[in-house]
Amino acid sequence: MSGHALLMWDEAVTRYDFGPSHPMDPVRLALTMGLVRSFGLDREVAVRAARPAGDSTLRLVHREDYVAAVREVSADPGVADGSYGLGTMDDPAFHGMHEASALIAGQSVAAAEAVWRGEAAHAVNFAGGLHHAMPGGAAGFCVYNDAAIAIARLLELGVERVAYVDVDVHHGDGVQAAFWDDPRVLTVSMHEHPRTLFPQTGWPEETGGGGAAEGSAVNLALPAGTGDEGWLRAFHAVVPELIADFRPQVLVTQHGADTHFEDPLAHLAVSLDAQRAVQEACHGLAHAHADGRWVALGGGGYAVVDVVPRSWTHLVAIAGHVPIPPDSPVPEAWRDEVYARTRQSGPVRMTDGRDASFVSWEAGYDPADRLDQAILATRRAAFPLRGLLA
Repeated sequence: MSGHALLMWDEAVTRYDFGPSHPMDPVRLALTMGLVRSFGLDREVAVRAARPAGDSTLRLVHREDYVAAVREVSADPGVADGSYGLGTMDDPAFHGMHEASALIAGQSVAAAEAVWRGEAAHAVNFAGGLHHAMPGGAAGFCVYNDAAIAIARLLELGVERVAYVDVDVHHGDGVQAAFWDDPRVLTVSMHEHPRTLFPQTGWPEETGGGGAAEGSAVNLALPAGTGDEGWLRAFHAVVPELIADFRPQVLVTQHGADTHFEDPLAHLAVSLDAQRAVQEACHGLAHAHADGRWVALGGGGYAVVDVVPRSWTHLVAIAGHVPIPPDSPVPEAWRDEVYARTRQSGPVRMTDGRDASFVSWEAGYDPADRLDQAILATRRAAFPLRGLLA
């Protein structure tokens, strides 16, 4: 297997644009790539563009009538009336919607193919991670579910076990739904509790379809307000043991940056430093249990200047085996680019100044603590189904 890392990038992904008042501002993608270049990471990893996913690839997950509907509103946004989730406040129709969405999906599929075929050890598509799209409809700012399509393509290529770990603040509902009845895919989602956040799914009791697929979905629903110590404690209390047991041939991870305390759409209080620590942990899990095969995707994240570019630049650097020290200054040239594009001042360092420490689950737990209750609920619901001790 090649040791190098691959970064999927095509400037045209910034055409995935719901309009000037929408939270998912494509400037976050442009600024991330700008910061990647400012650190010289484009010389450390192979940067590649890919073709948009064709209809046969999209139909690995999405229904034919839905793809046809996306094409229709893509050509004429005025016909969107909310059918198939298109033309809603979350997913307003825009010219070129199909083309931009298919391109993002194609980038994730190409990343997965390259990793499985040994062309790269790791591959990153930070424009991807659009995990809410369902087989028959758009949802939550997501038109085509690139993560699910990439996993489905891996299965088509003969992969027998794929683990999907989602640390976005929102439940990875679309990916879970796509593989609910498929024991070849283990989906693990760590998110804010559905009582307080869209999409109101991802309860610990959601553990996969019946039969062999029972226990193939794992959901860790965290209390609103959870910060670094609790978030990291929860991740390490659940995810490594599951991955070690499942022994995936490929690890696919989704790194939505909207867990951050500055994010305007959610209620966790996680720092950039904790996000970076989980990225490092996922990298380590890929090497320990998946022969290094790691596909890393972006996702949510609506603090588009202060948080998203730094978080995903760390992700690219970690995948490229050239991690950026957290206390590194942000290049001045990139801060100039931020101001030119947004009239905002960019952050000055690649850290929030947190130490990202936590107390491990093995040290003991407090059954009266809300975070520990959440961890226990997940372990008790899912672990016995996989033959693990709760």
